[in-house]
Amino acid sequence: MLPTTAADEASDPAPSATAKRLLPWLVAVGFFMESLDTTILNTAVPTIAHALSVPPLSMKAVLASYTLSLAVFIPISGWMANRFGTRRVFASAIGTFTVGSFLCGVSTNIHWLVAARILQGCGGAMMLPVGRLTMVRTFAKSELIRAMSFVSIPGLIGPMLGPLLGGAIVGWFHWSVIFFVNIPIGVAGLIMVYRHLPNYRSLVKQPLDLVGLVLFGTGISLLSYVLEVFGEHSLSGREICALLAMSFALLGAYGVNTRRTAQPLLHLGLLRLRTFRVSITGNLCTRIGIGGLPFLLPLLYQVGLKFTAIQSGLMLMPQALAAMSLKPTLPRILKMFGYRRVLIFNTLMLGVMLILFSTIGTGTPAWLIAVLSFCYGCFTSTQYTSMNTLAYADVDSDAASAASTIASTAQQLAVSFGVAAASLTAEFFIPDYTRASAPQMIHGIHLALRLLGGLTIVSTIVFSALRPDDGDAVSSHRAEAAAG
Repeated sequence: MLPTTAADEASDPAPSATAKRLLPWLVAVGFFMESLDTTILNTAVPTIAHALSVPPLSMKAVLASYTLSLAVFIPISGWMANRFGTRRVFASAIGTFTVGSFLCGVSTNIHWLVAARILQGCGGAMMLPVGRLTMVRTFAKSELIRAMSFVSIPGLIGPMLGPLLGGAIVGWFHWSVIFFVNIPIGVAGLIMVYRHLPNYRSLVKQPLDLVGLVLFGTGISLLSYVLEVFGEHSLSGREICALLAMSFALLGAYGVNTRRTAQPLLHLGLLRLRTFRVSITGNLCTRIGIGGLPFLLPLLYQVGLKFTAIQSGLMLMPQALAAMSLKPTLPRILKMFGYRRVLIFNTLMLGVMLILFSTIGTGTPAWLIAVLSFCYGCFTSTQYTSMNTLAYADVDSDAASAASTIASTAQQLAVSFGVAAASLTAEFFIPDYTRASAPQMIHGIHLALRLLGGLTIVSTIVFSALRPDDGDAVSSHRAEAAAG
């Protein structure tokens, strides 16, 4: 949505000192719930698949449906906050996410679980964007960096605790506890939000681009569905092609709609900026290769190598530890070498790392897997920080909100497509994956990792379009704030 000016904004009485002090904690609660939920679930995929009597690769729908729901509904988060007020929308988001978590926990089949995950995604799509918007309107610029840096911490702690916590829960309790842990956090957050969250809203009632929302949401959902069923032989080739054509037609119609609408859902005109365009396309291309690794590795460890869920979680923890340890040095690295060189080299190394993961077998020592995981965490942290901060290099302050919406939407789409791509390649190399033995599963995942690694290496072409001085305008303090 178009940004509002101070004169267009309204709020309840100015937030108290207590409310201002608690605001970063309230936003952090929402961020923590989201980041923990995703990472805690990855480790439990094989256990949940067994409990629901479905092949592990079929669980891709449970992961992809959530991120797809985020991508579809994030674009309207700003409009919702301006129209109904930040407090009401943020509280509704936490409530929706909590109810969705409960429904996930009581699901008895994969179809109900997918539906509940979509509901979770509707809540999650509002939490972080509206939380950030509230902080931008509450804190002065001199205070904002510190507050935003605090909010980014749960995004690092969640991935670190998630794999181990998920492994412990499915090892000692029922898998539904993974979702039930969100309920007390959500209830406590809901109470605190109603008591302390400032309530900002816009005096100017901007219309919602409903046509754009329908075209974009339907087109993206249909494309995601095609990627999910492709390779399962549930649809004929002609039906797949017809659905793909419909999806592209809907997305093309959305592109036409943005040029005819004064206030489109996503301001695609920003893609004319080279740095922004490279950041978005690089995010999409890179994550298609690496976005499904959190889905494939637990399958490799638990189904193929017969690790326990706790052991699998321990093997994934070094990635988050690496991200936390590298974060303070990333702005210095970008300043020293520049975005072009960092992104080309780093993307190449990510592809190499995926290929190295394909060498993990029954005789691989645990310490070597942990080292690979730590190195991979360093490269992913560098990649995401570089791509996320590059997006704002040439975007002026008036368009920052619109740019953030596009970047967040593209990121969630890329994660969803990454899971679909990982599952699709694994299914291709394990044709009878419903009855595959452990050696067949290991071999198929190894081949999938090599193919995805090759695709990631090819995606370095996207970043070659950058100039050596692109990104120099991004200040070091902005890179630090976005590193999470």
